[in-house]
Amino acid sequence: MAIYICTVCRQEFKRKPFLVRRGGGKYCSNACHYAAIRSGKYVACGTCGKELYRSPKRLRLAKHKKYFCNKSCQTIWRNQVFFGPNNKSWKDGHSSSASVTALNRTKREKVCEVCKTSDTRILAVHHKDRNRLNNSGDNLAWLCHNCHFLVHHYDVGRDRGLLKPRS
Repeated sequence: MAIYICTVCRQEFKRKPFLVRRGGGKYCSNACHYAAIRSGKYVACGTCGKELYRSPKRLRLAKHKKYFCNKSCQTIWRNQVFFGPNNKSWKDGHSSSASVTALNRTKREKVCEVCKTSDTRILAVHHKDRNRLNNSGDNLAWLCHNCHFLVHHYDVGRDRGLLKPRS
């Protein structure tokens, strides 16, 4: 057994000569081997500042060049950056989520008014008079995405009062 020095931690270790001939003998442990082959870099979390390792691919693909230690830090940053006019729901100086809030205040049951589906993942708010700024309770209705498309493009539901005539 020959004595070698680890290239990462500089600790002495013993290795059999045939392993050195096959390319071993550079690292004292698997931990040092994996530390040596890392080619990325350590970056700070964009919210809390915690240091974390990112691979070259993740460094290259990061859209905003911000890195986060977990989803909660990412969400905190996203809520600060994409607020107001930067939000994808922002239309004509108003957030379209205001209509959802207004409809939730009416305590109306969350069910599509055309097909009666109750899956809240596919429900959307429909403005009967097509005015996004009119968030009064009698102007809003819950519709699934399919029925919402049909109401706007094929006048389905006109007899139920879901679509007011254009003036």
